[in-house]
Parts: sequence; C-alpha cells; structure tokens
Amino acid sequence: MSLLDTFEPVPSRTLPVVLLLDTSGSMKEDDKIDVLNDSVTEMIEELTEVDAGHGYITLSIITFGGNEGEVVTRNVPVGDIEFVSLQARGRTPMGSAFRLARELIGDREEFPSRSFLPTIALVSDGIPTDPSWEPELDLLLASDRGKKATRFALAIGADADHGLLSRFSGGEVHQASQASEIRKFLQFVTTTITQATMSRRFEPEGQAEVDSPESIARLQGDDAF
Repeated sequence: MSLLDTFEPVPSRTLPVVLLLDTSGSMKEDDKIDVLNDSVTEMIEELTEVDAGHGYITLSIITFGGNEGEVVTRNVPVGDIEFVSLQARGRTPMGSAFRLARELIGDREEFPSRSFLPTIALVSDGIPTDPSWEPELDLLLASDRGKKATRFALAIGADADHGLLSRFSGGEVHQASQASEIRKFLQFVTTTITQATMSRRFEPEGQAEVDSPESIARLQGDDAF
C-alpha cells in the first residue's frame, strides 16, 4: 500500500443557490408559470456551463403553492439537475417555504462549514396565505446562515407584498410588471453567481476581497462557524 492509497482528498467548497418560487394559482395568469419554468431552465443551463462539471455550484428549489411548501430539488450539483416543469395551483404558503429554507441551509450535512454562504432568490406575485409567514421569515433572517446569505427578491405585478419582499432582501426589491421580466431577474441572479464563481476559481487562497459589489462580497465571504 502506498501513501496515496490512504490519502483522502479535501472536498471542494460548494457555492449553494436556493430558489424560493411562488407556484400559487395566480401564477397561471399571463403565462407567468411558463416564463418561470423557461427562466429556471435557462438559469440551470448557464450555471452548468460555468460550473464545467466541477460540482462547485449546487441548486435547491423550494416551491410554495397549494397547502405547503415543497423542496423539489435539494442541494444538487447544478450539472446533475433534471428539471421538471413546475405547476401552479392553490394558495401561497410562503411561511412554509421560509421554514424549509431555514432548515435546509442550517443542515450541516447538506451545507458543511466549508461551504460558501448561500445565495437565496425569492420570486412571488402575491401575499402569503399562511399565518406563520411572519415568524418564519423572522426565524430565517435571524438564523446564522440566513442573515449572512446574499438575498434577492422579485415582485411580480402590483399584488406582490413589497414590504415582505423588502424585509426578505434587506432593502432592494426587483420589479416585474409583466411575466417576461421574470427572465431578466433570474439572469441577474445568474450573472451575480457567475461573477462570484469565476472570481473564486482564479483567486489565490486567502486573498483579500476588494472592490467587489456588496452582494458579491457577501456571496464570496467565508461561512465562519
């Protein structure tokens, strides 16, 4: 037996991305769910190209429609995802989605301390229908990783809860007055992740981060626990 036989390679640091997607019945209107499905598909394709088979970028998709939120994709390397189109139905259980997101990013087996801080993007066209949404949002934002995560929010149409989305993102809320603008938002999120990924890939170990946009700096920051 050689020394190489007992060598265990250090696992690569993953960059987790979490999408919180509204799949309530109102998303059927104006082709919103169809545009969302196409936009998520494009996002996966673009991030797969950036990841180049390294398994560096992982994606989780949590939907909220019907009676409960659902984790439909759980921390999968982006190149391994076989995305199935989402269906719009029922109410808007956003609080359930916040709980699932908090439990997911807080799972140290799914997201070990070596992982980079997560990026979480929330897309919604309405207001929550479950009474638990506010305490669950507070718990997510107060959690170790939730408060440090890079968070983006998109309001689709005039019926979206802009106050809630602003609390989630920490300020800025992106606007989509029509369904086609959903694609622009997810392209923006994709570009942000891509810039952070390429910066990390070619950055010498331990190099200080300077002159980066705030969102990218937070995305690149070490998850120190």
